[in-house]
Amino acid sequence: VFARAPVAVAPAAAEPARRARAVVDGLVARGQVVYGITTGVGDLATVAISPDQAAALQANIARSHAAGVGEPLPAEAVRAIMLLRAHTLALGYSGIRLETLQTLIAMLNAGIVPLIPAQGSVGASGDLAPLAHLALVVMGEGRVLTEGGSRPAADALREVGVQPVILAAKEGVALINGTQMMTAVGALALLRAEVAAKSTDVTGAMTAEALLALPAAFDPDLHRVRPQPGQQTSAENLRRLLAESRLGRPADRVQDAYALRCMPQVHGAARDGIAYARRAVEIEINSATDNPLIFAETGKVVSGGNFHGQPVALALDVLAIATAALATIAERRIERLVNPHLSGLPAFLTREGGLHSGLMLVQYTAAALVSENKVLTHPASVDTIPTSANQEDHVSMGSIAARKAARVVEHVAQVVGIEALCAAQALEFRGWEQAAPAVRAVYQAVRRVIPPLERDRILADDLAQAYALVVEGALVRAAEEVTGPLG
Repeated sequence: VFARAPVAVAPAAAEPARRARAVVDGLVARGQVVYGITTGVGDLATVAISPDQAAALQANIARSHAAGVGEPLPAEAVRAIMLLRAHTLALGYSGIRLETLQTLIAMLNAGIVPLIPAQGSVGASGDLAPLAHLALVVMGEGRVLTEGGSRPAADALREVGVQPVILAAKEGVALINGTQMMTAVGALALLRAEVAAKSTDVTGAMTAEALLALPAAFDPDLHRVRPQPGQQTSAENLRRLLAESRLGRPADRVQDAYALRCMPQVHGAARDGIAYARRAVEIEINSATDNPLIFAETGKVVSGGNFHGQPVALALDVLAIATAALATIAERRIERLVNPHLSGLPAFLTREGGLHSGLMLVQYTAAALVSENKVLTHPASVDTIPTSANQEDHVSMGSIAARKAARVVEHVAQVVGIEALCAAQALEFRGWEQAAPAVRAVYQAVRRVIPPLERDRILADDLAQAYALVVEGALVRAAEEVTGPLG
């Protein structure tokens, strides 16, 4: 759940924004030829626009570029887009009027959520179509989301007392040119991936206890000689999660299967990929991605390609690939939990197998999600297709990378929840009271919302509860009450 904190322009940002706007006004007054201000856009950049047409050009850009299709983006994603777009405009390089920026922020604070179709961006020149649907609402056009569907933006703005803007020169371009759709959707997926990565260490520890995994695989000396950062963190987490276990290990077992033994290596590699994505997204959030950019201190206007989404697209492809690995290995642990030939526990973790199928089908569900992720993790950023009469001849597909990453992360959280469900049930047979204190705490967190499986029941309800435990961070919080903050 993301808090709806109020947003305001920092006092320090107001003056740079005014100075950049003064540069734009000067360009228009002089009739100087500058892309997107006194010319058309894309392959129409050679068409000059007179000063008296400058405002009409900006409104027309917003209307013509609002060409999205498909399901609307979720409200939380749209709000994130609005916040990130306001932030990049407030950096003072876009030349937008302060009152236009304040209108965008007023919409956000008033709960106005533009209807932005999910599809239509190729990620250069930025997320044009999605951001154009946002710009329409700033103008009092387009539609906004409601609980039951959508309504005209003009009506919604009137009700909350927000006055629509008549766009001035440069403002249409400033509102639609940038990477905020891919960055916003990617940032939300990234935050959830970080929770999923930590949760996977927790559920992996539960499974390790239920299957009596050997703790030697997490020995600090073993991991010291391969100092991959994520691996170090996951190994340390697992040592703390499994500390003080009273469950006896088989004396004749030399080593465990990879899904248990290699948790630090696989979870850790995923963590490193997620960390790379975080660095790229954090930089992008704080970047100026408009075109052209206004450098008020020198009066320079530069038309370039900061809108190109390749850095974000590549990072979000990595995010999807890295996070998918967490589910892939977790599904193998789920199989070991429900398979009596591998676990030594009752088949499908039910006491009356045959009459009851127990948790047989939740492994099917995990397998289906993992297999779907294998399709979704095909990189979007390796693709490109020319647009705008071949003027924009290399694009990033960043919005597609973002939406795919968000779906992958959702699937991973579902699989991690299934592992928690299965591991808790396995501990019923193994003796959860003898498990490590942190694992006992997590087991009890599961049991507060999901009772033990005594006989067959509708499992979809249990899966929904388990998913919620993961995405809300409840499993991690339960563990950290014992271990302290995990890495």
